[in-house]
Amino acid sequence: MQPQFDTTTYNAHVAIGAGQNKVLRNTYMLLGLSMVPTVAGALIGISMNFAFMAQHPIMYSLGAFAVMMGIFFAIQANRDSSLGVVLLLVLTGFMGLMLGPILQVALHLRNGGQIVGLAAGGTGAIFLALAAIASTGKRDFSFLGKFLMVGIILLILASLANMFFQIPALALTLSAGAVLLFSGFILFDVNRIVNGGETNYVMATLAIYLDIYNLFVNLLQLLMALMGERD
Repeated sequence: MQPQFDTTTYNAHVAIGAGQNKVLRNTYMLLGLSMVPTVAGALIGISMNFAFMAQHPIMYSLGAFAVMMGIFFAIQANRDSSLGVVLLLVLTGFMGLMLGPILQVALHLRNGGQIVGLAAGGTGAIFLALAAIASTGKRDFSFLGKFLMVGIILLILASLANMFFQIPALALTLSAGAVLLFSGFILFDVNRIVNGGETNYVMATLAIYLDIYNLFVNLLQLLMALMGERD
């Protein structure tokens, strides 16, 4: 007796796979586009005066966080429309602007340009390697979700504590931990798209963008501490 081939099930699997590939493809395209306002915002931020931030770091951080959360909710509410894409690009421009203070510090180092380039290149290399691992084969990294959420909560609490205590060794440890944490988030978020856990490319782009952004910032802080040459 010849085994029967279920064409309905096969076609359903093909359709699901095609849909997941489309989401991933659109995510990468929008992710690439989001880097344009990020770079533009960073260039503007380098030339800005952040004296208020230096005088009132907590108020500045709370204000920036409030703006980001407002845009996050707006993107969530408009995730299925073109307005969601526009809001995402507005957010990435704002995030680029927020890179201004750390880039100013980095570029005042004698080898600051080299460090920024190394951080950017390292971030790109880590993302490409982890995205390739997460999107090939039948690997499932969903088990990382709980560990990553606990990690991000601990990181936030420790970072808030260090805003008051200002312990250099703790800051260095937090940056190293954050590099590992957001590398894990890249694996988790890309794999979630591949496995159909995220079907909206705007929200998928937002998640991966934040992973890359935080990876870059913390890698830059780590390199500045380890390699920075001050006059």
